[in-house]
Amino acid sequence: MRVLFTLLCLTVLSTNLCFADSDELSKQATAFYSDNNYNKTMELLLQIDEKERTAKDWLLLGNLMDEKGEKDNAVFMYQKALNTNPKYYRAYYNIGNIYLEQERYSMAVDNYKKALRITQTNPYIYCNLASAYIKQGRLKDAKKALIKAVTIKNNIPELQYNLAYVYKKLGNNKLAQTYLDNYNKLVDSQESF
Repeated sequence: MRVLFTLLCLTVLSTNLCFADSDELSKQATAFYSDNNYNKTMELLLQIDEKERTAKDWLLLGNLMDEKGEKDNAVFMYQKALNTNPKYYRAYYNIGNIYLEQERYSMAVDNYKKALRITQTNPYIYCNLASAYIKQGRLKDAKKALIKAVTIKNNIPELQYNLAYVYKKLGNNKLAQTYLDNYNKLVDSQESF
């Protein structure tokens, strides 16, 4: 009887694994991705039929490609995410990050602006947009982007530091010092934990 029960359990388990639906595979892949198990994440995502992949599935595939250094494949996957959901701002943001890394600043700016047309509440988009502007020598635009980022979330040390840098470059030493002081306070408060 015990052997029959074990065989029945194994049959049910293998059936569930073989015929897991796309939503379940996606959830499992997300969980493995959160645990930094990228091989299992890839394995699960590739089991999902392309037509059934969500924008998030494509984004994760893009992230995996980016982790491997396959930037062109990552951009392709992010584009697939946008084909699935044109309002998926994270894909624009990640494409912008790749272009920023590749020193393709105009393309980075374009993608960050597309992300910002969808959401204006993510300070990191503004921060990275400012980085691209700085690389282009567009310090006034960088300042505007960083001010928006700090307005959204003022307890991120890097934002304060970057704003201090921009003000320093623009010749406003007083405001540069103010933001540098803010940066130091935030860093000191984080170290005391």
